[in-house]
Amino acid sequence: EPISEREFLDKHAERVFNLALRLTGNRCDGEDLAQDALLRALKALAGFRGESQLSTWVYRITVNTWKNRVRAEKSRAFWKTISFGALGGDRDEDESDFEPKADDPPLDADLEKEEKSAVVQKALLELDTDDRAIVILREIEDHSYEDIGEALGLAQGTVKSRLFRARAKLKILLNKAAVL
Repeated sequence: EPISEREFLDKHAERVFNLALRLTGNRCDGEDLAQDALLRALKALAGFRGESQLSTWVYRITVNTWKNRVRAEKSRAFWKTISFGALGGDRDEDESDFEPKADDPPLDADLEKEEKSAVVQKALLELDTDDRAIVILREIEDHSYEDIGEALGLAQGTVKSRLFRARAKLKILLNKAAVL
């Protein structure tokens, strides 16, 4: 049964934006990526064959759109490695809301959480695109190995081995930053 554009956007827009925000590392680029990915998905929606879940198909479009942007930006030497927010500029509150807030944290808990979040985000941005996508889809978005494989066009065993290596790389980066 066909889905309307409104239903499609109501169901997938927020999740696509959250993935795009985590992939890009900043709100502005995340919004651009989410908009581009959703437009591509809407244009291709009539051709969706139902061989996977619609959400997996949309995630694949989002990740592929992001990878294409990274390749294009690298070739023009404009690729950013950290967001302006991490450099101390103005930033939206939503960028640091990766974890739920505790009811009554100590006064410095929010600052510490924000600092750790910034370090983790910076470390994620240092991973190559394939490693970053796998870590974000599994550890942050909590997708199954099967869904990640479908979204990235990889066998489930390949997803597991790449995730293992990506986690090891991330751990090294975090240890260098003295977070772990």
